Amino acid sequence: MSISGPSGAIDTGGTRGTDGTGGGPGVRERLVVIGGDAAGMSAASQARRLRGPDELEIVAFERGHFTSYSACGIPYWVGGDVPDRDRLIARTPKEHRERAIDLRMRTEVTAIDVAGARVRSRDLETGAEAWTPYDRLVIATGARPVRPDLPGADAPGVHGVQTLDDGQALLDSLAAARGRRAVVVGAGYIGVEMAEALINRGYEVTVVNRGSEPMATLDPDMGRLVHTAMEGLGITMVGDTEVTGFLTDDDGRVRAVATADAEYPADVVVLGIGVRPETSLARAAGLPLGEHGGLLTDLSMRVRGHEDIWAGGDCVEVLDLVSGRERHIALGTHANKHGQVIGSNVAGGYATFPGVVGTAVSKVCDLEIARTGLREKDAHRAGLRFETVTIESTSRAGYYPNAALMTVKMLAEHRTGRLLGVQIVGREGAAKRVDIAAVALTAGMTVEQMTMLDLGYAPPFSPVWDPVLVAARKAVAKVRRGAA
Repeated sequence: MSISGPSGAIDTGGTRGTDGTGGGPGVRERLVVIGGDAAGMSAASQARRLRGPDELEIVAFERGHFTSYSACGIPYWVGGDVPDRDRLIARTPKEHRERAIDLRMRTEVTAIDVAGARVRSRDLETGAEAWTPYDRLVIATGARPVRPDLPGADAPGVHGVQTLDDGQALLDSLAAARGRRAVVVGAGYIGVEMAEALINRGYEVTVVNRGSEPMATLDPDMGRLVHTAMEGLGITMVGDTEVTGFLTDDDGRVRAVATADAEYPADVVVLGIGVRPETSLARAAGLPLGEHGGLLTDLSMRVRGHEDIWAGGDCVEVLDLVSGRERHIALGTHANKHGQVIGSNVAGGYATFPGVVGTAVSKVCDLEIARTGLREKDAHRAGLRFETVTIESTSRAGYYPNAALMTVKMLAEHRTGRLLGVQIVGREGAAKRVDIAAVALTAGMTVEQMTMLDLGYAPPFSPVWDPVLVAARKAVAKVRRGAA
Protein backbone atom coordinates (compact mmCIF):
# COMPACT_ATOMS: atom_id res chain seq x y z
CA MET A 1 0.00 0.00 0.00
CA SER A 2 1.01 3.66 -0.16
CA ILE A 3 -0.16 6.86 1.44
CA SER A 4 -0.09 10.36 0.00
CA GLY A 5 2.46 12.85 1.19
CA PRO A 6 3.41 16.43 0.35
CA SER A 7 6.09 15.30 -2.11
CA GLY A 8 4.39 12.19 -3.49
CA ALA A 9 3.28 8.78 -2.21
CA ILE A 10 5.24 6.78 0.34
CA ASP A 11 5.82 3.13 -0.48
CA THR A 12 5.36 1.26 2.79
CA GLY A 13 6.29 -2.25 1.69
CA GLY A 14 9.32 -4.04 3.13
CA THR A 15 10.60 -3.51 6.65
CA ARG A 16 10.20 0.25 6.90
CA GLY A 17 7.25 2.26 8.07
CA THR A 18 6.15 5.58 6.66
CA ASP A 19 8.70 7.36 8.83
CA GLY A 20 11.55 5.40 7.21
CA THR A 21 12.37 3.38 10.32
CA GLY A 22 13.21 -0.30 10.12
CA GLY A 23 10.72 -3.03 10.90
CA GLY A 24 10.81 -5.54 13.75
CA PRO A 25 12.10 -9.12 13.84
CA GLY A 26 10.70 -11.45 11.21
CA VAL A 27 9.82 -8.64 8.79
CA ARG A 28 11.63 -8.96 5.49
CA GLU A 29 14.23 -6.47 4.37
CA ARG A 30 14.06 -4.39 1.21
CA LEU A 31 16.76 -4.00 -1.43
CA VAL A 32 16.31 -1.09 -3.83
CA VAL A 33 18.23 -1.12 -7.12
CA ILE A 34 18.62 1.99 -9.31
CA GLY A 35 19.30 0.88 -12.89
CA GLY A 36 18.01 -2.12 -14.80
CA ASP A 37 20.95 -3.15 -16.95
CA ALA A 38 24.05 -5.29 -16.36
CA ALA A 39 25.25 -4.33 -12.87
CA GLY A 40 21.86 -3.57 -11.35
CA MET A 41 19.99 -6.63 -12.52
CA SER A 42 22.97 -8.95 -11.98
CA ALA A 43 23.01 -7.74 -8.38
CA ALA A 44 19.25 -8.20 -8.03
CA SER A 45 19.33 -11.67 -9.58
CA GLN A 46 22.26 -12.85 -7.48
CA ALA A 47 20.63 -11.54 -4.30
CA ARG A 48 17.42 -13.33 -5.23
CA ARG A 49 19.27 -16.61 -5.79
CA LEU A 50 20.74 -16.38 -2.30
CA ARG A 51 17.68 -15.08 -0.43
CA GLY A 52 14.05 -15.86 -1.15
CA PRO A 53 11.14 -13.40 -1.40
CA ASP A 54 10.09 -14.10 2.20
CA GLU A 55 13.45 -12.81 3.43
CA LEU A 56 14.30 -10.09 0.93
CA GLU A 57 12.03 -7.84 -1.10
CA ILE A 58 13.73 -6.47 -4.22
CA VAL A 59 12.53 -3.30 -5.94
CA ALA A 60 14.35 -2.15 -9.09
CA PHE A 61 13.85 1.09 -11.05
CA GLU A 62 14.67 1.48 -14.75
CA ARG A 63 13.89 4.67 -16.67
CA GLY A 64 14.24 3.08 -20.13
CA HIS A 65 12.23 0.51 -22.06
CA PHE A 66 14.68 -2.41 -21.76
CA THR A 67 16.60 -4.40 -19.16
CA SER A 68 19.66 -6.66 -19.09
CA TYR A 69 20.89 -5.99 -22.62
CA SER A 70 24.24 -5.82 -24.39
CA ALA A 71 25.08 -2.17 -25.03
CA CYS A 72 28.33 -3.40 -26.63
CA GLY A 73 26.24 -5.04 -29.35
CA ILE A 74 24.48 -1.85 -30.44
CA PRO A 75 26.94 -0.93 -33.24
CA TYR A 76 26.51 -4.42 -34.73
CA TRP A 77 22.73 -4.10 -34.57
CA VAL A 78 22.88 -0.67 -36.21
CA GLY A 79 25.25 -2.03 -38.87
CA GLY A 80 23.03 -5.01 -39.63
CA ASP A 81 25.30 -7.80 -38.35
CA VAL A 82 22.72 -8.43 -35.62
CA PRO A 83 19.38 -8.37 -37.44
CA ASP A 84 17.06 -8.22 -34.44
CA ARG A 85 17.28 -5.85 -31.47
CA ASP A 86 15.82 -8.46 -29.14
CA ARG A 87 18.86 -10.68 -29.66
CA LEU A 88 20.77 -8.19 -27.53
CA ILE A 89 18.40 -8.65 -24.58
CA ALA A 90 19.52 -11.29 -22.09
CA ARG A 91 16.49 -11.07 -19.79
CA THR A 92 13.22 -9.19 -20.20
CA PRO A 93 11.30 -7.32 -17.47
CA LYS A 94 8.75 -10.15 -17.46
CA GLU A 95 11.49 -12.71 -16.77
CA HIS A 96 12.86 -10.63 -13.89
CA ARG A 97 9.39 -10.26 -12.39
CA GLU A 98 8.86 -14.01 -12.62
CA ARG A 99 11.85 -14.28 -10.28
CA ALA A 100 10.09 -12.14 -7.66
CA ILE A 101 11.87 -8.89 -8.51
CA ASP A 102 9.55 -5.87 -8.43
CA LEU A 103 10.92 -4.21 -11.57
CA ARG A 104 9.40 -0.80 -12.30
CA MET A 105 10.04 0.21 -15.90
CA ARG A 106 9.92 3.75 -17.26
CA THR A 107 10.45 4.98 -13.72
CA GLU A 108 13.27 7.39 -12.99
CA VAL A 109 14.82 7.85 -9.57
CA THR A 110 15.12 11.59 -9.01
CA ALA A 111 16.68 11.75 -5.53
CA ILE A 112 18.46 9.66 -2.91
CA ASP A 113 17.80 10.59 0.71
CA VAL A 114 20.74 8.96 2.47
CA ALA A 115 19.75 10.14 5.96
CA GLY A 116 16.20 8.87 5.52
CA ALA A 117 17.27 5.70 3.66
CA ARG A 118 14.81 6.22 0.83
CA VAL A 119 14.68 7.16 -2.86
CA ARG A 120 12.22 9.35 -4.73
CA SER A 121 10.99 8.16 -8.12
CA ARG A 122 8.84 9.50 -10.93
CA ASP A 123 6.75 7.43 -13.33
CA LEU A 124 7.72 8.80 -16.75
CA GLU A 125 4.36 7.85 -18.24
CA THR A 126 2.04 9.33 -15.61
CA GLY A 127 4.28 11.81 -13.78
CA ALA A 128 3.33 10.27 -10.40
CA GLU A 129 6.05 10.50 -7.73
CA ALA A 130 6.71 8.35 -4.67
CA TRP A 131 9.26 7.80 -1.92
CA THR A 132 10.51 4.22 -1.48
CA PRO A 133 12.42 3.32 1.71
CA TYR A 134 15.29 0.84 1.58
CA ASP A 135 17.37 -1.29 3.92
CA ARG A 136 20.04 -1.74 1.27
CA LEU A 137 20.59 0.34 -1.85
CA VAL A 138 22.40 -0.51 -5.10
CA ILE A 139 23.33 2.34 -7.45
CA ALA A 140 23.84 1.15 -11.03
CA THR A 141 23.06 4.27 -13.02
CA GLY A 142 25.59 3.56 -15.77
CA ALA A 143 27.26 6.17 -17.94
CA ARG A 144 26.07 8.83 -20.35
CA PRO A 145 27.54 9.73 -23.75
CA VAL A 146 29.58 12.91 -23.73
CA ARG A 147 27.56 15.56 -25.54
CA PRO A 148 29.67 18.65 -26.22
CA ASP A 149 28.41 22.05 -25.12
CA LEU A 150 28.37 23.39 -28.68
CA PRO A 151 25.74 25.10 -30.85
CA GLY A 152 23.38 22.54 -32.39
CA ALA A 153 24.55 19.61 -30.25
CA ASP A 154 20.94 18.81 -29.29
CA ALA A 155 19.57 19.13 -32.82
CA PRO A 156 17.55 16.28 -34.35
CA GLY A 157 19.91 13.95 -36.17
CA VAL A 158 22.72 14.24 -33.60
CA HIS A 159 22.95 11.01 -31.63
CA GLY A 160 24.80 9.58 -28.68
CA VAL A 161 24.72 5.79 -28.52
CA GLN A 162 24.67 4.23 -25.05
CA THR A 163 21.34 2.44 -24.60
CA LEU A 164 18.97 0.38 -26.74
CA ASP A 165 16.68 3.40 -26.79
CA ASP A 166 19.60 5.40 -28.26
CA GLY A 167 20.20 2.70 -30.87
CA GLN A 168 16.55 2.67 -31.90
CA ALA A 169 16.53 6.48 -32.13
CA LEU A 170 19.58 6.33 -34.42
CA LEU A 171 18.00 3.71 -36.68
CA ASP A 172 14.83 5.81 -36.89
CA SER A 173 16.98 8.81 -37.80
CA LEU A 174 18.79 6.86 -40.51
CA ALA A 175 15.44 5.83 -41.96
CA ALA A 176 14.27 9.46 -42.02
CA ALA A 177 17.54 10.95 -43.35
CA ARG A 178 17.33 12.85 -46.61
CA GLY A 179 20.72 11.70 -47.83
CA ARG A 180 23.42 9.16 -47.01
CA ARG A 181 26.20 11.26 -45.48
CA ALA A 182 27.26 10.60 -41.92
CA VAL A 183 29.79 12.27 -39.66
CA VAL A 184 31.14 10.53 -36.58
CA VAL A 185 32.67 12.85 -33.99
CA GLY A 186 35.42 11.06 -32.08
CA ALA A 187 37.37 7.90 -32.88
CA GLY A 188 37.30 5.87 -29.69
CA TYR A 189 35.72 2.43 -29.50
CA ILE A 190 32.18 3.66 -30.14
CA GLY A 191 33.27 6.07 -32.87
CA VAL A 192 35.26 3.46 -34.76
CA GLU A 193 32.57 0.77 -34.43
CA MET A 194 29.80 3.17 -35.45
CA ALA A 195 31.82 4.36 -38.46
CA GLU A 196 32.02 0.76 -39.67
CA ALA A 197 28.31 0.24 -38.95
CA LEU A 198 27.39 3.26 -41.05
CA ILE A 199 29.64 2.12 -43.90
CA ASN A 200 27.78 -1.20 -43.78
CA ARG A 201 24.53 0.78 -44.04
CA GLY A 202 25.77 2.33 -47.28
CA TYR A 203 26.63 5.76 -45.87
CA GLU A 204 29.49 8.01 -46.87
CA VAL A 205 31.32 8.37 -43.55
CA THR A 206 33.66 11.06 -42.24
CA VAL A 207 35.27 10.73 -38.81
CA VAL A 208 36.36 13.98 -37.16
CA ASN A 209 38.79 13.36 -34.33
CA ARG A 210 40.54 15.64 -31.85
CA GLY A 211 43.63 13.41 -31.75
CA SER A 212 45.99 12.72 -34.61
CA GLU A 213 45.12 9.01 -34.68
CA PRO A 214 42.01 6.97 -33.85
CA MET A 215 41.73 4.78 -30.75
CA ALA A 216 43.30 6.93 -28.05
CA THR A 217 43.30 3.80 -25.89
CA LEU A 218 46.31 2.78 -28.00
CA ASP A 219 49.63 4.54 -28.37
CA PRO A 220 49.69 6.71 -31.53
CA ASP A 221 52.02 4.36 -33.42
CA MET A 222 49.50 1.54 -33.00
CA GLY A 223 46.56 3.85 -33.67
CA ARG A 224 48.15 4.67 -37.03
CA LEU A 225 47.57 1.06 -38.11
CA VAL A 226 43.86 1.48 -37.32
CA HIS A 227 43.83 4.77 -39.24
CA THR A 228 45.15 3.03 -42.37
CA ALA A 229 42.57 0.26 -42.09
CA MET A 230 39.70 2.74 -41.72
CA GLU A 231 40.77 4.63 -44.81
CA GLY A 232 40.94 1.29 -46.62
CA LEU A 233 37.22 0.87 -45.85
CA GLY A 234 36.48 4.20 -47.51
CA ILE A 235 36.14 6.17 -44.27
CA THR A 236 37.46 9.73 -44.48
CA MET A 237 39.64 10.45 -41.44
CA VAL A 238 40.08 14.04 -40.24
CA GLY A 239 42.55 14.23 -37.35
CA ASP A 240 43.87 16.96 -35.07
CA THR A 241 40.57 18.78 -35.50
CA GLU A 242 38.14 20.29 -32.99
CA VAL A 243 34.43 20.47 -33.75
CA THR A 244 33.07 23.98 -33.20
CA GLY A 245 29.37 23.37 -33.75
CA PHE A 246 26.57 21.54 -35.57
CA LEU A 247 24.85 23.43 -38.36
CA THR A 248 21.12 22.97 -38.93
CA ASP A 249 18.55 23.38 -41.69
CA ASP A 250 15.57 25.70 -41.48
CA ASP A 251 13.61 22.87 -39.84
CA GLY A 252 16.25 22.55 -37.12
CA ARG A 253 17.70 19.20 -38.26
CA VAL A 254 21.47 18.81 -38.45
CA ARG A 255 22.99 19.41 -41.90
CA ALA A 256 26.73 19.68 -41.22
CA VAL A 257 29.49 19.48 -38.63
CA ALA A 258 31.59 22.62 -38.39
CA THR A 259 35.28 22.95 -37.49
CA ALA A 260 37.48 26.04 -37.42
CA ASP A 261 38.25 25.82 -41.13
CA ALA A 262 35.73 23.44 -42.74
CA GLU A 263 32.18 22.13 -42.82
CA TYR A 264 31.40 18.43 -43.24
CA PRO A 265 27.91 17.77 -44.66
CA ALA A 266 25.89 15.36 -42.55
CA ASP A 267 22.44 13.83 -42.79
CA VAL A 268 23.14 12.15 -39.46
CA VAL A 269 25.80 12.66 -36.77
CA VAL A 270 26.99 10.13 -34.22
CA LEU A 271 28.87 11.27 -31.13
CA GLY A 272 31.68 8.86 -30.33
CA ILE A 273 33.67 10.99 -27.90
CA GLY A 274 33.31 8.73 -24.92
CA VAL A 275 31.11 8.44 -21.85
CA ARG A 276 31.11 9.81 -18.32
CA PRO A 277 29.80 8.14 -15.17
CA GLU A 278 26.13 9.00 -14.61
CA THR A 279 26.51 10.08 -10.99
CA SER A 280 24.33 13.18 -10.75
CA LEU A 281 22.08 11.45 -8.19
CA ALA A 282 25.07 10.32 -6.14
CA ARG A 283 26.66 13.76 -6.26
CA ALA A 284 23.45 15.43 -5.09
CA ALA A 285 23.23 12.90 -2.26
CA GLY A 286 26.76 13.72 -1.08
CA LEU A 287 28.24 10.31 -1.91
CA PRO A 288 32.02 10.11 -2.55
CA LEU A 289 33.21 10.54 -6.15
CA GLY A 290 36.66 10.10 -7.66
CA GLU A 291 38.67 12.33 -9.98
CA HIS A 292 36.92 10.84 -13.04
CA GLY A 293 33.45 11.50 -11.57
CA GLY A 294 32.70 7.88 -10.67
CA LEU A 295 31.52 6.57 -7.32
CA LEU A 296 34.24 5.27 -5.02
CA THR A 297 33.75 1.85 -3.46
CA ASP A 298 35.73 -0.64 -1.41
CA LEU A 299 36.62 -4.14 -2.63
CA SER A 300 33.12 -5.40 -1.76
CA MET A 301 31.67 -2.66 -4.04
CA ARG A 302 30.20 -0.91 -0.99
CA VAL A 303 30.22 2.88 -1.37
CA ARG A 304 32.95 4.21 0.87
CA GLY A 305 31.67 5.42 4.22
CA HIS A 306 28.14 4.04 3.70
CA GLU A 307 27.33 0.67 5.25
CA ASP A 308 24.09 -0.01 3.34
CA ILE A 309 24.87 1.42 -0.12
CA TRP A 310 26.65 -0.40 -2.95
CA ALA A 311 27.48 0.72 -6.49
CA GLY A 312 28.66 -1.01 -9.66
CA GLY A 313 28.92 -0.82 -13.42
CA ASP A 314 29.75 2.21 -15.52
CA CYS A 315 29.01 4.67 -12.68
CA VAL A 316 31.98 3.60 -10.51
CA GLU A 317 35.75 3.92 -10.52
CA VAL A 318 37.82 0.81 -9.93
CA LEU A 319 41.40 0.02 -8.98
CA ASP A 320 43.90 -0.38 -11.81
CA LEU A 321 46.04 -3.31 -10.69
CA VAL A 322 49.01 -2.17 -12.80
CA SER A 323 49.24 1.53 -11.90
CA GLY A 324 47.62 1.30 -8.46
CA ARG A 325 45.28 4.20 -9.32
CA GLU A 326 41.53 4.51 -9.69
CA ARG A 327 40.15 4.35 -13.24
CA HIS A 328 36.78 4.66 -14.95
CA ILE A 329 36.27 1.86 -17.48
CA ALA A 330 32.81 1.38 -18.97
CA LEU A 331 32.56 -2.28 -19.98
CA GLY A 332 29.80 -4.84 -19.59
CA THR A 333 32.28 -7.49 -18.46
CA HIS A 334 33.12 -5.47 -15.37
CA ALA A 335 29.50 -4.46 -14.75
CA ASN A 336 28.31 -8.06 -14.62
CA LYS A 337 31.09 -9.00 -12.22
CA HIS A 338 30.29 -5.99 -10.03
CA GLY A 339 26.67 -7.12 -9.93
CA GLN A 340 27.60 -10.64 -8.87
CA VAL A 341 29.79 -9.30 -6.07
CA ILE A 342 27.15 -6.82 -4.89
CA GLY A 343 24.35 -9.37 -4.99
CA SER A 344 26.36 -11.78 -2.85
CA ASN A 345 27.16 -9.09 -0.30
CA VAL A 346 23.70 -7.56 0.02
CA ALA A 347 22.33 -11.06 0.55
CA GLY A 348 24.62 -11.59 3.53
CA GLY A 349 27.54 -13.36 1.83
CA TYR A 350 30.98 -12.02 1.06
CA ALA A 351 32.66 -11.39 -2.30
CA THR A 352 35.19 -8.89 -3.63
CA PHE A 353 36.14 -7.27 -6.92
CA PRO A 354 39.93 -6.85 -6.83
CA GLY A 355 40.35 -4.48 -9.78
CA VAL A 356 41.11 -4.41 -13.49
CA VAL A 357 44.05 -4.32 -15.87
CA GLY A 358 42.19 -2.45 -18.61
CA THR A 359 41.64 -5.15 -21.22
CA ALA A 360 39.54 -4.32 -24.29
CA VAL A 361 39.12 -5.56 -27.86
CA SER A 362 37.43 -4.16 -30.94
CA LYS A 363 37.58 -4.41 -34.72
CA VAL A 364 37.39 -2.44 -37.95
CA CYS A 365 36.14 -4.80 -40.63
CA ASP A 366 38.65 -7.69 -40.41
CA LEU A 367 41.27 -5.68 -38.49
CA GLU A 368 41.34 -6.73 -34.83
CA ILE A 369 42.40 -4.28 -32.11
CA ALA A 370 43.33 -5.18 -28.54
CA ARG A 371 44.98 -3.61 -25.53
CA THR A 372 45.57 -4.34 -21.86
CA GLY A 373 47.53 -2.62 -19.12
CA LEU A 374 49.21 0.75 -19.54
CA ARG A 375 49.94 2.88 -22.58
CA GLU A 376 53.15 4.89 -22.65
CA LYS A 377 51.42 8.02 -21.34
CA ASP A 378 49.77 6.00 -18.56
CA ALA A 379 53.15 4.68 -17.44
CA HIS A 380 54.63 8.19 -17.50
CA ARG A 381 51.67 9.50 -15.48
CA ALA A 382 52.20 6.75 -12.91
CA GLY A 383 55.86 7.74 -12.57
CA LEU A 384 57.14 4.45 -14.00
CA ARG A 385 60.33 3.98 -16.01
CA PHE A 386 59.82 1.48 -18.79
CA GLU A 387 61.07 -0.10 -22.00
CA THR A 388 58.98 -0.65 -25.14
CA VAL A 389 59.32 -3.17 -27.95
CA THR A 390 57.25 -3.70 -31.10
CA ILE A 391 57.33 -6.85 -33.20
CA GLU A 392 55.58 -8.21 -36.27
CA SER A 393 54.60 -11.87 -36.47
CA THR A 394 51.88 -14.08 -37.90
CA SER A 395 48.72 -15.61 -36.49
CA ARG A 396 49.72 -19.10 -37.66
CA ALA A 397 52.90 -20.85 -38.74
CA GLY A 398 54.23 -18.87 -41.69
CA TYR A 399 53.92 -21.84 -44.05
CA TYR A 400 50.32 -22.58 -43.08
CA PRO A 401 47.57 -21.19 -45.38
CA ASN A 402 46.07 -17.80 -44.48
CA ALA A 403 48.70 -16.84 -41.92
CA ALA A 404 47.96 -13.17 -41.18
CA LEU A 405 50.31 -10.46 -39.96
CA MET A 406 49.93 -8.87 -36.55
CA THR A 407 51.80 -6.16 -34.67
CA VAL A 408 52.45 -6.54 -30.95
CA LYS A 409 53.69 -3.71 -28.74
CA MET A 410 54.80 -4.46 -25.18
CA LEU A 411 55.78 -2.26 -22.24
CA ALA A 412 57.97 -3.61 -19.43
CA GLU A 413 59.19 -1.88 -16.29
CA HIS A 414 62.80 -0.72 -16.39
CA ARG A 415 65.15 -3.02 -14.44
CA THR A 416 62.45 -5.28 -12.91
CA GLY A 417 61.00 -6.40 -16.22
CA ARG A 418 57.45 -6.39 -14.81
CA LEU A 419 54.94 -6.47 -17.62
CA LEU A 420 53.10 -3.14 -17.85
CA GLY A 421 51.02 -3.34 -21.00
CA VAL A 422 50.39 -4.92 -24.39
CA GLN A 423 48.71 -3.64 -27.56
CA ILE A 424 47.91 -5.83 -30.57
CA VAL A 425 46.66 -4.87 -34.02
CA GLY A 426 46.25 -7.55 -36.70
CA ARG A 427 43.95 -9.79 -38.67
CA GLU A 428 42.15 -12.98 -37.69
CA GLY A 429 43.43 -14.49 -34.47
CA ALA A 430 45.13 -11.33 -33.20
CA ALA A 431 42.80 -9.75 -30.66
CA LYS A 432 42.15 -12.58 -28.22
CA ARG A 433 45.87 -13.10 -27.74
CA VAL A 434 45.68 -10.09 -25.47
CA ASP A 435 44.14 -12.40 -22.87
CA ILE A 436 47.56 -13.99 -22.35
CA ALA A 437 48.90 -10.59 -21.37
CA ALA A 438 45.84 -9.81 -19.22
CA VAL A 439 46.46 -12.91 -17.12
CA ALA A 440 50.17 -12.12 -16.88
CA LEU A 441 49.40 -8.57 -15.73
CA THR A 442 46.94 -9.80 -13.13
CA ALA A 443 49.53 -12.24 -11.82
CA GLY A 444 52.23 -9.53 -11.74
CA MET A 445 54.51 -11.52 -14.03
CA THR A 446 57.75 -10.30 -15.55
CA VAL A 447 58.40 -10.52 -19.26
CA GLU A 448 61.06 -13.11 -18.54
CA GLN A 449 58.53 -15.31 -16.76
CA MET A 450 56.19 -14.89 -19.72
CA THR A 451 58.71 -16.32 -22.17
CA MET A 452 58.30 -19.76 -20.56
CA LEU A 453 54.49 -19.81 -20.52
CA ASP A 454 53.19 -23.17 -21.75
CA LEU A 455 50.87 -21.96 -24.50
CA GLY A 456 49.02 -24.16 -26.95
CA TYR A 457 50.77 -24.71 -30.28
CA ALA A 458 49.92 -26.23 -33.62
CA PRO A 459 50.62 -24.71 -37.07
CA PRO A 460 46.95 -23.76 -37.73
CA PHE A 461 46.85 -21.73 -34.52
CA SER A 462 50.28 -20.21 -33.89
CA PRO A 463 53.93 -20.14 -34.84
CA VAL A 464 56.22 -22.18 -32.56
CA TRP A 465 56.86 -18.95 -30.67
CA ASP A 466 53.52 -17.21 -30.17
CA PRO A 467 53.66 -13.49 -31.14
CA VAL A 468 53.10 -12.43 -27.52
CA LEU A 469 56.07 -14.54 -26.43
CA VAL A 470 58.21 -13.17 -29.25
CA ALA A 471 57.50 -9.68 -27.90
CA ALA A 472 58.27 -10.86 -24.36
CA ARG A 473 61.64 -12.28 -25.47
CA LYS A 474 62.53 -9.02 -27.17
CA ALA A 475 61.44 -7.10 -24.05
CA VAL A 476 63.67 -9.28 -21.86
CA ALA A 477 66.67 -8.42 -24.00
CA LYS A 478 65.90 -4.71 -23.84
CA VAL A 479 65.34 -4.76 -20.06
CA ARG A 480 68.67 -6.53 -19.60
CA ARG A 481 70.48 -3.96 -21.74
CA GLY A 482 68.81 -1.15 -19.79
CA ALA A 483 69.85 -2.68 -16.47
CA ALA A 484 73.47 -3.14 -17.53
